[in-house]
Amino acid sequence: MSRSLLTRIPVPVRFGALIAVALLAAACGSSGSSSSSTSTGAQAGASASGSAMVISTKASSAGTFLTDGSGRTVYLWVKDGTGSSACSGACAALWPPVTTAGSPTASGSAQASDLGTITRSDGTKQVTYDGHPLYYYAGDSSAGQTNGQGTDSFGAKWWLVAPAGTSITSAGGGTTPSAPASTAGGGWS
Repeated sequence: MSRSLLTRIPVPVRFGALIAVALLAAACGSSGSSSSSTSTGAQAGASASGSAMVISTKASSAGTFLTDGSGRTVYLWVKDGTGSSACSGACAALWPPVTTAGSPTASGSAQASDLGTITRSDGTKQVTYDGHPLYYYAGDSSAGQTNGQGTDSFGAKWWLVAPAGTSITSAGGGTTPSAPASTAGGGWS
């Protein structure tokens, strides 16, 4: 009887509760307001003055991967096409897009020539790296966490991004080339 209530709740139920809270927060934040639910955590790598997002790198046992300027891990989604995002609504609540107010800048091993932006349907500028739209994971609560690595949610895998623009598909740091699955709007492997 000494086990806490939280440890007795099955992991899928806890994850479902996290998604429900994220959806509720997104719904409450979008009622008539022009601000996006992604602006809260997604601007962590930009300064408070609204300057450009900094994309940097972190070395770990998974290999060297991209982060924002604050060290928060960023991911790519296999379902996205080159230069376009397929993640919106509930997806964007759990996987907030990395956004910027200006042109993103590179730090560490990140390559400035691989940085870009796309314009989302709400008008925000989402940061891209080697054509991949970048996202945070709501399940990462501090810098350097990689809880979203290999997650299969919203119909495709989420991966860490190597400085070469490839997806890191294993905890050991293995990467796969970032080539489209097909020429007709395919995803990334």
